[in-house]
Amino acid sequence: MSEISAAQMLSQLQAIASAAGKGGVESAAGAAKGPDFSAMLADAVKAVNQDQLQTSELQKAFVTGDPKVSLSDVMISSQKAGVEFQLMLQVRNKLVSAYQEVMNMQV
Repeated sequence: MSEISAAQMLSQLQAIASAAGKGGVESAAGAAKGPDFSAMLADAVKAVNQDQLQTSELQKAFVTGDPKVSLSDVMISSQKAGVEFQLMLQVRNKLVSAYQEVMNMQV
């Protein structure tokens, strides 16, 4: 489907999240902590990966002749997984771009 696997994308996103966490800017007001961005990102990548695995299983079932699986189900699942993967790829690209822009800022 693409040259970049979900595992590679997850490792790149985790590296970016850990690099961003090392900066550790804390608010002076001590505001309540919100949801952890890296955990949300990891959950999203895992969800995309799960959908791709489910699509693969549907494709295998259709090819082997399972009467419960229709071609339309396989195609819809395949397109959904493809769109989700492209979305995650664009999110990763935007995160890398933002990280590089911040790193190139003069202090």
